[in-house]
Amino acid sequence: MEGRKLIVTIPLLLFFIAVFSVPPAAFGRKVAFPRKRMPKPCMNLVFYFHDIIYNGKNAANATSAIVGSPEWGNRTILAGQSHFGNMVVFDDPITLDNNLHSPPVGRAQGFYFYDRKDVFTAWLGFSFVFNNPDYRGTINFAGADPLMNKTRDISVIGGTGDFFMARGIATLMTDSFEGEVYFRLRTDIKLYECY
Repeated sequence: MEGRKLIVTIPLLLFFIAVFSVPPAAFGRKVAFPRKRMPKPCMNLVFYFHDIIYNGKNAANATSAIVGSPEWGNRTILAGQSHFGNMVVFDDPITLDNNLHSPPVGRAQGFYFYDRKDVFTAWLGFSFVFNNPDYRGTINFAGADPLMNKTRDISVIGGTGDFFMARGIATLMTDSFEGEVYFRLRTDIKLYECY
């Protein structure tokens, strides 16, 4: 009798293993995984940075310059409609409001290059370098910037001083755009790792 139980039990066991190892989607059911709760930011900051591109006539006021251009371009006028191939280095003032003449709380230092021929978009790598009593240290950023979108998110990839090892998201919004010489970005920073 015991041998017979074993013979019935083994096929039954194999049946259950086969049924429960098949994903529910195979039976036409969708599985709802619980959504991971988004953590609350440990720090929210808003800054504006002001970029004045050198155009061959504004050396005294320029805060950025084209340092690389495609063969058909030059270094005082952005190339073509999408500016593809231009690389710009900047050292822009950072302010707490959108007024270029407000006292700067630091500098935005880095580069961006226009990386697509068909769409107006850039890739950014830069740091906010703070040098005032309220903020000390740096916040580092990197990421794609599809310029035609109203808001764009880039990664906060680190920092020093008050922002040591910071991680988070910076939402960029073009606050002002004056031809090919001046633009102002509102930077809404949400840090999720603060030490």
